[in-house]
Amino acid sequence: MDASQQTARGRVVLADDDVLLREGLASLCERLGYEVAGQAGDAVRLLELVDTERPDLAIVDIRMPPDHSTEGLKAARTIRERHPDTGILVLSAFVEVEEALELLARGHKVGYLLKSRITVVDEFVEALDRVHKGGSVVDPSLVHELFSAQRRDDPLSFLSTREREVLALMAEGRSNAGIGRRLWVTEGTVEKHVRSILGKLRLPEAADDHRRVLAVLTFLESR
Repeated sequence: MDASQQTARGRVVLADDDVLLREGLASLCERLGYEVAGQAGDAVRLLELVDTERPDLAIVDIRMPPDHSTEGLKAARTIRERHPDTGILVLSAFVEVEEALELLARGHKVGYLLKSRITVVDEFVEALDRVHKGGSVVDPSLVHELFSAQRRDDPLSFLSTREREVLALMAEGRSNAGIGRRLWVTEGTVEKHVRSILGKLRLPEAADDHRRVLAVLTFLESR
């Protein structure tokens, strides 16, 4: 693979205090065609790298030194404020609902993925590409967690089981075609389910893409 192919996807910086994991991620990103512009073991160095290198993507561990609490999340918040065009993919060892929702509420070019998902290379590269292109990524485990903890006054209670499945996949950032492939139904069938979901949630008339975002936000808030 020549240099033009290696840098075709974009430039990334990596932040994780686990050196072996970080080096493994760097190697994987390079094999996928991303240029690794730098690596950091803590949030301070991460912010310095982003300020200096202006990468397309920052891949950030949610817990880093010195306290191993939410330093990565705080760094992601700062990156979004300073460099709104930089995509952010936060990695976590466990499903952390509150932290994930705070991150995802910040809009486009953002994602939350469990570290265990990295081993599924196709899913990891899909997540990177989606965030790079301006979309969002929600780990399926988080989607499941949110469904399991819905409030009693759940606005999604009017949805059928199949419509809930479609909405969960929408929350992961999948297109109608991608949802159809996952559920083994036609894209036209998915479109009908999406129209039904938007109608049952009584979302205001607007562009379909905007209504999809509102539907996903309704889902994420209904926990």
